[in-house]
Amino acid sequence: MRLLAFETATRHLSAALWQDGEIIERSAHVANGGSEHLLPWVHELLAETGAVLSQIDGVAFGAGPGGFTGLRLACGVAQGLAYGLDVPLMPISTLEALALESGGGHVWACLDARMNEVYSAAYRVAGDDIEQLMAPACLPPAVSPAPSFVGGWGIGDGFASYGELLGAQKPDLLGVRADVFPTAAAVLRLAAPQFANGKGLDPALGQPIYVRDKVALTTAERLARGGAK
Repeated sequence: MRLLAFETATRHLSAALWQDGEIIERSAHVANGGSEHLLPWVHELLAETGAVLSQIDGVAFGAGPGGFTGLRLACGVAQGLAYGLDVPLMPISTLEALALESGGGHVWACLDARMNEVYSAAYRVAGDDIEQLMAPACLPPAVSPAPSFVGGWGIGDGFASYGELLGAQKPDLLGVRADVFPTAAAVLRLAAPQFANGKGLDPALGQPIYVRDKVALTTAERLARGGAK
């Protein structure tokens, strides 16, 4: 089975290829945009393995939550390829992909959502299996819910941007790794079993997971929250 995946919900953009359980990936930190990277990366990955695009069996993407532009980029590219190849599509939670990058155990996944908010959720990770302990939410960090588990890790750049606010309600964590980002490789690890079980979607059904449906705050809202971040 050969699968492609994209993750562009954060500034860490990546594309990855799964070939019979082996994963290779291309990635870069890109402050804005990044659409010019994805298809060249696909060609590089295929060339590295000697595969061709017509041999791809499915396409997955990090569906969010995350930056609106990034989510639409990954979804659009993944849908376009899936349509053109007539293969199934698989949206994967970006927060689950982030949690998988933790290495295992209890994870509080937290991404900077801008607009003085964070995307957060909690999971139990065992190998490539993930159990949701706290549903994804988008809230100001001072009121964002914290998981109830003892131990585990805080993962994601939300802790870098709002560490002091999150720390006020932080559970008893083993530590925080704010430099970890969701990756296309993690998306593939979550998507592959679902593709193998025939759970891929018609490309027309793929869509981002926004969690928050506002692109920007009004001036009054920014002032009420202490200024725009």
